[in-house]
Amino acid sequence: MKLSIIIPVFNEEKTVLEVIKRVIKANIPSFEKEIIVVDDGSTDGTKDKLKSLGGLVRIIYHKQNQGKGAAVRTGIEEAKGDYIIIQDADLEYNPELIKNLTKQIQGDKSVIYGTRLNRLPHFKKEEKRRLFILHYLGNRFLSLITSLLYGQWITDMETCYKLFPKKAVEGMKIRARGFEFEPEITAKLLKKGYKIMEAPIKVTPRGYEEGKKINTVRDGIKALWSIIKYRFVD
Repeated sequence: MKLSIIIPVFNEEKTVLEVIKRVIKANIPSFEKEIIVVDDGSTDGTKDKLKSLGGLVRIIYHKQNQGKGAAVRTGIEEAKGDYIIIQDADLEYNPELIKNLTKQIQGDKSVIYGTRLNRLPHFKKEEKRRLFILHYLGNRFLSLITSLLYGQWITDMETCYKLFPKKAVEGMKIRARGFEFEPEITAKLLKKGYKIMEAPIKVTPRGYEEGKKINTVRDGIKALWSIIKYRFVD
């Protein structure tokens, strides 16, 4: 089978080549990898870094920044794999963990999320900081609301690692342009009757001073609205 790994990129000149290198090296048994990088209108040195790769991966350029959701949508439209997974470009997620998700595939209706949150807060680590504990609690709250509204228990709705069959999103109208992509695709997969399984993963959280782009309050409100809205429409 073929696995399409979509890497949305915006202003990640410090990490993008290392992430791609790790994705290329990642051992994913039983899968041929298709790597699709979507540069979402980067204004730093990211484009120059990507051009140095030659033909190692497929690269698509947005002329201007449209948002993570729009970049992922472009990648999905271009993907040729049997399955698709998204890989962020900031080194939080280790591509070697992708096999933890692919090992759980049990048929052509398998959807697997990599959960970071089947645990208590790390009060002695990153979540001793106010922004990180707020992010942890906000994600747990959004995952709880998703579970209640859609009738399936999910611990980490906002995870980057979402593995799903290509056919699951064929014909699916994804409207999100930003980080609200996560609740929208989750809602629409569940409404189409897909059961989401979870595989535990560990990540290396990036600090806001290091370029973390998600805004816990602003993006959290958008995510909550998306969870509720897509339960009843589209």
